[in-house]
Amino acid sequence: MKKWKISSPDRAIVQKLAAGCSVTTLTAAALAAKGYSSPDSVIEKLNSDSLSDPFLIKDMQEAADAVNSAIDDGVKICVYGDYDCDGIMSVAILYSYLVEIGADVVYYIPERSEGYGLNTGAIDKISDMGVELIITVDNGISAISEAEYIYALGMKLVVTDHHQQGDTLPRAEAVVDPHRHDCFSPFKYACGAVIALKLVAALDGGDYTMALEQFGDLAALATVADIVSLTGENRFIVSYGTELINNTDRPALMALKEVSGLTDKPVNTQSIGFGLAPRINASGRFGSPKQALELFLCDDYDEALSLAQELDRLNNQRKEAENQIIASIYEMIDKDPSIIRGRVIFLCGNGWHHGVIGIVASRIMEQFGKPCFIASEENGEIRGSARGFGEFSVFGALSFAADSLAKFGGHPGAGGFTIKDGRAEDFHALITSYSEIHHKSMPVAEICADAPVSPDQLTEDNISGLNVLEPFGVDNTKPLFYIENAQVLEVIPVSGGAHSRLRLKFGYTQTEAMFFRTSPSELIVNTGDVCDMIVTLSINEFRGKKSPAVYISDIRPHGFQQSRYFAAKDAFEAFLRGEQLPDNYYPSMLPSRDDVVKIYKGIPENGIVIDTLYIRLNDPRINYCRFSAAVEALRQLGLISFSAADMRIKRVRVQQKADLDSAPVLAALREKCSSIIAARH
Repeated sequence: MKKWKISSPDRAIVQKLAAGCSVTTLTAAALAAKGYSSPDSVIEKLNSDSLSDPFLIKDMQEAADAVNSAIDDGVKICVYGDYDCDGIMSVAILYSYLVEIGADVVYYIPERSEGYGLNTGAIDKISDMGVELIITVDNGISAISEAEYIYALGMKLVVTDHHQQGDTLPRAEAVVDPHRHDCFSPFKYACGAVIALKLVAALDGGDYTMALEQFGDLAALATVADIVSLTGENRFIVSYGTELINNTDRPALMALKEVSGLTDKPVNTQSIGFGLAPRINASGRFGSPKQALELFLCDDYDEALSLAQELDRLNNQRKEAENQIIASIYEMIDKDPSIIRGRVIFLCGNGWHHGVIGIVASRIMEQFGKPCFIASEENGEIRGSARGFGEFSVFGALSFAADSLAKFGGHPGAGGFTIKDGRAEDFHALITSYSEIHHKSMPVAEICADAPVSPDQLTEDNISGLNVLEPFGVDNTKPLFYIENAQVLEVIPVSGGAHSRLRLKFGYTQTEAMFFRTSPSELIVNTGDVCDMIVTLSINEFRGKKSPAVYISDIRPHGFQQSRYFAAKDAFEAFLRGEQLPDNYYPSMLPSRDDVVKIYKGIPENGIVIDTLYIRLNDPRINYCRFSAAVEALRQLGLISFSAADMRIKRVRVQQKADLDSAPVLAALREKCSSIIAARH
């Protein structure tokens, strides 16, 4: 369960934005919730209609001069990229342009096994090819020693990158990176492919016309895939490039859309992020990034389709590996639920594919609402990826645990690490200690609604007006709205019960809302209940008729007291971890025999999601601590089974009666209560 955060935008600001930006009230409320307070601030961040002069980026002129000089002199050039979607698109853009203008050019993309960025082995291979100038795309800003090696071999270097600068810059003819400390270019959040596109424009005298027409689609694809801020110039490039993708005659994109099931569907940031980009990234994870690059350098559709089908196969292989790791993790948690009751989640497996453990860490964090560190042991080496949220800093935790690590890197939200031999348990203890020192209570995963919505706002025109906020992405997420006090008139199973459709009375109107991936049996509300929801809004079109569509992101009974729920959950998990709590907590945690029996009898034959059972019990005497203690006691006694995959509990058939008093969790609570009473006397 996530914590709800409901914004209530200032009405005066909403009215000012609605009038000044000529948008609907829903759109104005969403803008106000995101921090915009004036029409000018909206225009600055969201209404960019061009790219800034490429020569405003530090060293862009020097880079263009160095590359043009190499072309004129017939010097052999190597474009050096990276194995992710952004790196591959960056190479495709610059390499294709250089080929078209007659340059003597080759490309090099390191395999994932070589690691990120320049490496001496690759530099040796490039030198053996007779290359005299290396141009990096989407990497190079931190290649200090590698740059010196390039010059020692008699080659030259031009760096184009978009990552943060370290203490020093690499030796190069030019270092083009908007994050340089001495770069005062107006937009800092471009991905590597957009920097490559800007270099192409600079090589063409600074005019973007040709660069955008030929490569705007690839730059847009990379921008979405690299999860950079969708504000400012990135909004322009994604809007422009998405239009190109939707009307493409590029064989690579036509083929990729076909294998992704997008041939006859409009492409947007969601279909790029979940359809096109994962197939490109799969080449770097399970094949070779050269396979994806060959697709985008291909001019023949049949050949492109064959290459796209191979990427699709690799993506399915990626999904299978991901799901196998997730299944292994669920099995671990089912055997030992304490794994997800820790302050952080740390899991290590043998032979888990390094190409997907970052994705797995994200999925586990999202499901269980805890910072997550996932590692894989292979050939005696333990490497991992971490994901965090809120005020918890992954990089801070890794820095705290540095003594147990051979190397690490990252930022507050994500990181990578290699654990020293035999130090996995120490690492787990250190990141746990970090969380105890820096967080009295751990951050709780949140879902944030931009604004409440009233029944009269659910009109076709009002909802259609939200389209002006597209494209959606980082720093411009799709708006979420809060519906309060809606009565459930009917729950209708959809697709054999895989999804639920709710018919609702909302104010004086009736409407329907879809809740995907939640069956009627899993809903925490029933027919007749009054509920609150966080939803997205859209327009549904069927047989030429348009109507408002409501999609549920989360739902609760009206009046649910989330502060008590999260405080109780935090307290119970702290108790299980052996952390000290105030004395008055323990008696309120201890369920009676009648409480445990009531909870057990409330479990239906086919099982139930734990939180659904708690809410359906609706017993004010049984707080969430008591409920959790009772469920844990039933699990310890083997009377119920627990499934981490869907957080369901189910009764287990037993042949003999269980002694409730023997459950360790209840014995520990009784001992705490007894010691408190004894201490008072």
